[in-house]
Amino acid sequence: MSTRTLIRGGLVITAADETHADVLIEDGRIAAIAAHGSTVAQGWTADRVIDATDRYVIPGGVDAHTHMELPFGGTFASDTFETGTRAAAWGGTTTIVDFAVQSQGQPLRAGLDAWYAKADGQCAIDYGFHMILSDVNEGSLKEMDRLVEEGITSFKLFMAYPGVFYSDDGQILRAMQRAESNGGLIMMHAENGIAIDVLVEQALARGERDPRYHGEVRKALLEAEATHRAIQLARVAGAPLYVVHVSAEEALAELATARDKGLPVFGETCPQYLFLSTDNLAEPDFEGAKYVCSTPLRPKEHQAALWRGLRTNDLQVVSTDHCPFCFTGQKELGRGDFSKIPNGLPGVENRMDLLHQAVVDGHITRRRWIEIACATPARMFGLYPKKGTLAPGADADVVIYDPHAEQTVSAETHHMNVDYSAYEGKRLTGQVETVLSRGELVIEQRKFTGRAGHGGYVPRATCQYLG
Repeated sequence: MSTRTLIRGGLVITAADETHADVLIEDGRIAAIAAHGSTVAQGWTADRVIDATDRYVIPGGVDAHTHMELPFGGTFASDTFETGTRAAAWGGTTTIVDFAVQSQGQPLRAGLDAWYAKADGQCAIDYGFHMILSDVNEGSLKEMDRLVEEGITSFKLFMAYPGVFYSDDGQILRAMQRAESNGGLIMMHAENGIAIDVLVEQALARGERDPRYHGEVRKALLEAEATHRAIQLARVAGAPLYVVHVSAEEALAELATARDKGLPVFGETCPQYLFLSTDNLAEPDFEGAKYVCSTPLRPKEHQAALWRGLRTNDLQVVSTDHCPFCFTGQKELGRGDFSKIPNGLPGVENRMDLLHQAVVDGHITRRRWIEIACATPARMFGLYPKKGTLAPGADADVVIYDPHAEQTVSAETHHMNVDYSAYEGKRLTGQVETVLSRGELVIEQRKFTGRAGHGGYVPRATCQYLG
C-alpha cells in the first residue's frame, strides 16, 4: 500500500526558481508540485500532511566529499557510516558520496569491496562512492573501466602525501587518459607534496612544531602550482578535471583562467575555507590542532576570493571533506610534531546551515545556496535529477528549513561522533526542521526518526555537468 505525503504552504526553492507551492510525495518520489492555493493542489489528499508555512522547502543536500572511517596516520576518522550519515541527516544532507580507498599493491576491487562492507546496512541516508587511486598501473587502469560500468564514475588522485596516496605526473596522465575514454571524472588533491615534504622537514629541524606550522609549510603557491599542473595534464589527456577543496586565491585564479578558455575544469571549496582561517590554526595550547586539514586553512583575505568564485561560478560546489578526528587521543598524536596530527575536520552536519548563513550575510542568493549544495554536486557526480532538485519523478529527499530559527553551533549539541566543533560558539540564523529521505521521515520536528539501513547505495551515471 502506498503512502502519500503532502508538504503544504512552504516556499519551494531549487537552483532554478522559488515558488510558493505544495509538494505531493508518493512511493518515495515526488509525484507533483503545484502552486499553493491552486485548484490542483487543493484537490490533493494524503496520509500525512506537513505544514511548511513560513518555511523553505528545499532538496536534500548532496555532500560529494566525505570520509567516514578513513584510515589516516595510524588512526581512523571517528565517524562511522552509521554516526556520520545520521549527523548528515540532522544537517539536511540526504546523500553523501564517500571515498573507497585502494591500498598500495591492491586491486581497486579489494578497496571498493571493503567500503561496500563498511557502509552496508549502516547508513541513515543514501550514499555512493568515489574511488581513490593510490597505485596507478595497468591493472588498476583496466579496473577503472569496469568500475564506471558499475556506477563508480569518479576517481581521486593525490599530488600530495608521497608514500601514501601520491601519484606522479605520468601516473596522473595515464589515469586521465583512461577517464577520457571511459567517461569517468578525475578528482584531484592539488598540492605539491614533494616540495611540501621538504618544507616540513626543514620546519621541524628549526624546532617549528606547533599546529600553525602545518599551514605555513603547505604554501598557497604549492596549491596553485599543483592546480596549474593538473589542468595542463588534463588538457593533454583531453579529460575533464574536478579540483577538490580549493582553499587559496592563487589556486582559484588557475581554475578561472582555465574556465575562461572554455576548458571542462571544475572546483570545489569547503565551509572551513569560507569561515575559518590561519587564526584558528594559531590558537594556543595545541588548540590549533583541531583545525589541521589539507589543503590547510588560509589567511582570512582568501575568503573574499572564494566567495567571489562561488558567485561567478569559477567554483561550482561546496562539500565538507568531512574527516573527523577527536582532539583527545587522535589530534593529540601530533603534540610536539605538527606533521603527525591527523588531517581533517568535522563538518557534514554544519554545511547546509553555514551556507544559509552566507545567504543571510549576502554572500550568495538562496537559489545559489541550493545550486552549490544540492543541484550541481548531483549533476557533477551523475545523481541528477534523481537527487539535487525538487521535480516530479525525483527522489523525495526533502528538507523543511526554518530560515528564522536561531542556533549556536556546539559540540555539546551536534550529532557527529567527535569531541569538538570546528565552529564552536558560532551563532547562525536558520535550522533544519524536518528531513525526508525517499519520502521517509528521518528528522521530524528536530527529532531523529530514521534508522541505520534505510540509506541505500546509489550507483552513479557519468558527469552531467560540463558547462
